[in-house]
Amino acid sequence: MENTELTNLTPGEELNGNENAEVTPVNEGGLMSEAKAETTEIEAQLTSDDKELIAKLIEPNQLPEPTAEAAPVAEVVEEAAPVTEVAEEITVVAEVEAPATEALPIVEALEANIAEHAPEHLLDEETVEEIEAMSEHDFAGLNKLQLVELLEEAVQDQDIVKIKNKVAAIKVYFLKLNKDDIDHELEQFLADGGERESFEHADDPLETRFKAAFGLYKDSKAKHNELLERQKQLNLVQKQAILEELKQLISSEETLKKTYDEFKTLQDKWKEIGQVPAGEITNLWNNYHFLVEKFFDKVKINRELRDLDMRKNLEAKIEICEKTEELLLEESVVKAFKLLQKYHDDWKEIGPVPQDVKEEVWERFKIATDKINAIRREHYSKIQDELQHNLDAKVALCEKAEEFVAESFDSINAWMKKSDEMRDLFKVWRTVGQAPKKQNDEIWNRFKAAMDNFFEAKKEYFGKLKDQQLENYNRKLDLCVQAEALLESSEWRKATDQFKALQEEWKNIGPVPRKNSDKIWKRFRGACDEFFRRKSEHFTGIRGREDENLAKKKELIEKITSFEVKADRAANLDALKALQRTWMEIGHVPIKLKDQLYADYRKAIDKLFEKMKLTEQEMATTHYRSNIESMREEPDSGDKLRRERNTLSTKVTKLKEEIMLLENNIGFFSSSKQAGIMRAEYEKKIERAKSEVKLLEAKLKMLRE
Repeated sequence: MENTELTNLTPGEELNGNENAEVTPVNEGGLMSEAKAETTEIEAQLTSDDKELIAKLIEPNQLPEPTAEAAPVAEVVEEAAPVTEVAEEITVVAEVEAPATEALPIVEALEANIAEHAPEHLLDEETVEEIEAMSEHDFAGLNKLQLVELLEEAVQDQDIVKIKNKVAAIKVYFLKLNKDDIDHELEQFLADGGERESFEHADDPLETRFKAAFGLYKDSKAKHNELLERQKQLNLVQKQAILEELKQLISSEETLKKTYDEFKTLQDKWKEIGQVPAGEITNLWNNYHFLVEKFFDKVKINRELRDLDMRKNLEAKIEICEKTEELLLEESVVKAFKLLQKYHDDWKEIGPVPQDVKEEVWERFKIATDKINAIRREHYSKIQDELQHNLDAKVALCEKAEEFVAESFDSINAWMKKSDEMRDLFKVWRTVGQAPKKQNDEIWNRFKAAMDNFFEAKKEYFGKLKDQQLENYNRKLDLCVQAEALLESSEWRKATDQFKALQEEWKNIGPVPRKNSDKIWKRFRGACDEFFRRKSEHFTGIRGREDENLAKKKELIEKITSFEVKADRAANLDALKALQRTWMEIGHVPIKLKDQLYADYRKAIDKLFEKMKLTEQEMATTHYRSNIESMREEPDSGDKLRRERNTLSTKVTKLKEEIMLLENNIGFFSSSKQAGIMRAEYEKKIERAKSEVKLLEAKLKMLRE
């Protein structure tokens, strides 16, 4: 063979060196006569060793298996493409075997057309990396300590590629939780009267551990990248040397067996060598394939064997088409795209197929690829729409907060009410997801500025109330003196009423200076607690007729058990109330029998309730009325009833606040299908809360009777 100097190919050059070569198809009855004649002529010139080698050449996958350096799409995009191209889909431009593009790798075609086929709402690289990392690792249920421990364990692994996504996901979840903690800390700092300018956050131990572990990962990653680049340069030199050896082999006049053995050895070496620098991949790969094709021309594989090889290539490409079509059913968009990248790499490693089916199999692969790309575009478009929806909701919250700033208030209650509303806005803000990354910090700064201005105005207003707070302090000191004067009183009923009056007056007095608040409250609370402790000890000693009461209660239980339910439902309820009232009037029993006796009584009452088929609310109301009547008979009933009223009132207030917050939240949802589902869920919560408020208010009404 003539010694030909090989140069780099341009995208339009053929790999086989014969632009006019045709592929003769295989007929059902056998090879065409022309192919037979050519085969006979070639076989006559071959030795037995040559024939053995030709038999090897018709085995599938003549070309080397895909290797790491064979321009994987993900690697090339990551290392060489602009950052905005990371989120692009694979774009099928033309059939690899087509004459005009046969020497053009898919990666090069992708880079040339990626901007044209980019999704309409393209997300930035960092957002896509975070989304894909979190799709692989869901750490939403972990707290900061668990995330730090997981990170510390992960960074012990030196395989950067293996832990990359895991570390990225841990980082996203940890920083989100940490930001929430800092926001809480700032909110409390402002509520305590601090100024935003003087707020300084100090890293907690978990933040310190996180930064230390993440620093180890960054150092390992930097060393990994440095070593990888060095190895790529060495690999490039080795592969360039193999290309030179291939050139020499093609121009060699040695026997077919010897040259083929050397060729296979060079192929094995090529596959064993790892990645090369991204900028050298395309040129290196084109030259390699050119030389492989030249070698096959040298050994003069006859047309019959080439047809068989093309059919094996066709089977391999049909299998890739089937695998690609299966990706349309894959739930994970990220997983489907990564596999699609691999299938494109595999496709370009396979040789040509018969001419009569080339367009058909290529079109099948292209259609499946386009559909997967469309699914991926839609997936990221939905994410972008959700981010935009969150931005719109946050803009609405900013406008509402700015309305608060524009208003003016001249009373403590008005300021406190608006402060609660501002905090409610902040709670709603925290329920809304992230806005687009470019606007996220901007919209947060706008909302934060509105809150700062509001609480600054509030601080200025309350700064003028110091004189009022001093007066409140003096009034509360007087209440402490009055409470301490009643400590030794044995007129339990009168003294109890007086303590209740003092406590009610205490509640009505406004705030005192912060430095005195805790001390004076402990003094007043201590006097109240001491009095009611003495009262409790006094009445604890009264245990007169416990045995008699025990017999009466057992008799009453038997009466309840044998009670005959009548047709008149109202009469049944009256009788039930009378039985329960009688139980409460009987009085105390021996303490060791109290629990068992009450359990028997409760069991009998419950069975009677079942007979009467009372509704759950009626049962709750009747039980509660019984408890109230029992409470009224106890020595310190007044204090217990007051605490019960306070507890119920607090619950009602909190439920009403929750209802108001939920109703406000509904207004921020759009008319989309997803928002409709959330709206329905909020409405269910509101109905449950209103029902509970209704029941609590009924109990409060009983307490006031």
